[in-house]
Amino acid sequence: MALPRSGMKEGDGKTRSVPTSPLKKWTIRILLVVGVVLVLIAAGIWFYTWWTHGRFVQSTNDAYLQADQVAVSTRVAGIVEKVFVSDNQTVNADQPLVKLDERDPRARLEQALAQADLGRANIAQAEAGISQQEARITQAQAQMQAAQSQARFADREQTRYARLAASGAEASERADQMRQNADQAHAQVAQSGAAVLVAQRQIETLRAQIMQGRAQIEQAQAQARQAQVDLDATLVRASIDGRIGDKTVQVGEYVLPGTRMMSVVPVAAIYLVANFKETQIGLMRAGQPATVSVDAFDHRDLHGVVESFAPGTGSQFALIPPSNATGNFTKIVQRVSVRIRLAAGAAAGKALVPGMSVTVAVDTLAGGPGADGAGR
Repeated sequence: MALPRSGMKEGDGKTRSVPTSPLKKWTIRILLVVGVVLVLIAAGIWFYTWWTHGRFVQSTNDAYLQADQVAVSTRVAGIVEKVFVSDNQTVNADQPLVKLDERDPRARLEQALAQADLGRANIAQAEAGISQQEARITQAQAQMQAAQSQARFADREQTRYARLAASGAEASERADQMRQNADQAHAQVAQSGAAVLVAQRQIETLRAQIMQGRAQIEQAQAQARQAQVDLDATLVRASIDGRIGDKTVQVGEYVLPGTRMMSVVPVAAIYLVANFKETQIGLMRAGQPATVSVDAFDHRDLHGVVESFAPGTGSQFALIPPSNATGNFTKIVQRVSVRIRLAAGAAAGKALVPGMSVTVAVDTLAGGPGADGAGR
């Protein structure tokens, strides 16, 4: 009886084939060996890359785009007459945004200007009074000189008649009359001197009125400047370039000083704030490159540079900072805010808006200007 062939089995009068292992084929074995070698090479390359570079890259997804937006408010109260912009509109610096009713500040300006004119009129009146008073002083001095001359004559007459009365050549009544005339003449001298003094004091009063008028003019001018500032403030302008957001103001609304009407977001000056763990920033320095992946754009990668580090962890700037000096203590890894300047192109810069979530990776192996630690 003949033996069955290899791979064949005889039973029940039938012959069936036995499957051959694929590993017995030399081509499969070569492919497996090559695959294993490639995997080992890839693993070696990955490990080498990670060991020489990858382990120095620190990443976090606790990062958001931000911008130093400006809240637009008014410094004067008034009714909104016009709103020149709409939501999400792009504006330039010094562009008009809102116009308020200007009648009240204009009335205050006109009142202040009128007060200044009144002060000038008072000064002119006082200066004219000084000229008039100087003439009166001259007149009073002349009257005083006449009174002094009359007093000297009365004194001589009194002396002469006193001698005549003593010798009996003249009656004593006449001597008494001369003495009375002399007393009246001296009283007239005193009265004339007082009139001169009053006239001189009146000049000082007029000069004080001039100083008061000048002070009134300065006060009115200050009020006019304040009113002019308030008048200019009725036209609210944009202080920076950006886009309008959070617009709540409406025509006809009465706004008070400090009322927030809208915000101007400088979308062209967006930066990134990444909150790294304190265990990740040991080798970070200002000037190191960063790779930013934006979630909204299918994780499109952008480039950036580490700009600065916060002077404290986030917990230090909380409204109620934690106190770990009492009770049980559980150590929690803190986070430090790192500001990163983006180097996005024009197209990407227009699409980025503050608040977007990103993932950032910082290459701490690359040395920045503060590689020695001074970059903080």
